[in-house]
Amino acid sequence: MGTRTNHTLWAAWLLLTIGLGTALAWLMLTGSDKTLFMPGPLSPGHHQLGDNCGVCHSDALGGGEVLQEACVECHGEDRKKPFDSHPRTKFTDPRNADRLEQINALQCVTCHLEHRPEITRKNGVTLPRDVCFHCHSDIAEDRPSHAGMAFTSCTDAGCHNFHNNRALYTDFLVKHLHEPDLLEPAQLPAREFAAVLEELMDYPADRYPVEPLDADMADAPAGTAVEATLLDDWATTAHARSGVNCSACHLLSRETNAQPLWTDYPDTENCGDCHDLEVKRFQRGKHGMRLAAGLPPMTPGEAQLPMHADATHSQLTCNSCHTPHRYDSRHAAVEACLDCHDDTHSRAYTDSPHHLLWQREQRGELPAGSGVSCASCHMPRIKYDVNDWVSRIMVDHNQSADLSPNSKMIRPACLHCHGLAFSIDALADPDQIERNFRGPPGVHVDSMEMAERDLERAREETDAGEESSSNP
Repeated sequence: MGTRTNHTLWAAWLLLTIGLGTALAWLMLTGSDKTLFMPGPLSPGHHQLGDNCGVCHSDALGGGEVLQEACVECHGEDRKKPFDSHPRTKFTDPRNADRLEQINALQCVTCHLEHRPEITRKNGVTLPRDVCFHCHSDIAEDRPSHAGMAFTSCTDAGCHNFHNNRALYTDFLVKHLHEPDLLEPAQLPAREFAAVLEELMDYPADRYPVEPLDADMADAPAGTAVEATLLDDWATTAHARSGVNCSACHLLSRETNAQPLWTDYPDTENCGDCHDLEVKRFQRGKHGMRLAAGLPPMTPGEAQLPMHADATHSQLTCNSCHTPHRYDSRHAAVEACLDCHDDTHSRAYTDSPHHLLWQREQRGELPAGSGVSCASCHMPRIKYDVNDWVSRIMVDHNQSADLSPNSKMIRPACLHCHGLAFSIDALADPDQIERNFRGPPGVHVDSMEMAERDLERAREETDAGEESSSNP
């Protein structure tokens, strides 16, 4: 009896194991929801994508090459532009082959492992802080100014960023030596979208010639109820002044052989018909990355920063910030941000010198671009290559691009108004950031002085070499 019972239990256990294994295999290979297999929480930069594992794990049976492809798909462009100080080519150079024995810098997951919150530090880095030692152990020989510095300090604020080091490398520091704290004029560059429309091949100029429209010229289909206030709002916008009619946003299909479908609620895809670059950049950042992954829009309730409770369920799309029909960029630059964000830095903005400048600009007391909004720093105006022959100043809607490390904000944002030394110190002061830059920085970083000393040493060595060559 006992033997028969044991056989029955073993058979039941075997069938259960086979059943569970089959179910798990089916879920892994064909199921849409694979969160069951998630080994741990995602990093702060990717936590919004937890509902769609396939964004990174596009092949259930793929290995490291699949993950690497996913990283490059999302971040590859940002590694090329702006200049990547540690590009792949640096490590495929045979002269640096020995470096790969210390750390495989060809794979993103070497430094950025997901699902490991216990070892994940700022910027999603999962390697120890002294990892720079593996390649730069002799740095003091090349740069005496670095003698005695701990390798755990390489990425301190005002020093080095692994990928984007453009605002902190020595030549750039030297170029900006002795700049005043506040530049003259302190002003943002003007946006250039309207000025280059005729050169943008993707802009549907054939359907919407650049010419001013008024409310009587609205082309909403006959029988469509349109409130007069909406028409009045539209008629005051840059859209109406540039020939963008109702159908430009409200028609879902514009294919030659398809019947256009009218929608009362245009979405991000409709905006992309004209603002393709802005939409693509938006979907690279935390606000829009869920849309790029085929997920419902992000909501403030899913954020890891403090948000206003009444904004918890608001969906983040183009229309969330650019109110429909008015598309007021001034509202999008300040009020739209503060309607959701409730952290200390955001709350301090309205009492900051930046906000005072913004108010004065809106009252006409200062020229356009003199005010500093939330978007001025977190969605800065950058010069972007639209194609091989056209560049334009645009608002970078990827609000994550200069967020962390925050020294990435120096070139696209801070240097429009402030000197480099002041910018480095301000961004290195966490209390100053909390106060939203009310008052001078309470931290000083020696980067500029170190660069100046390196410059003086180089001059002395050059002079000594010239003197010895002239006196053999």
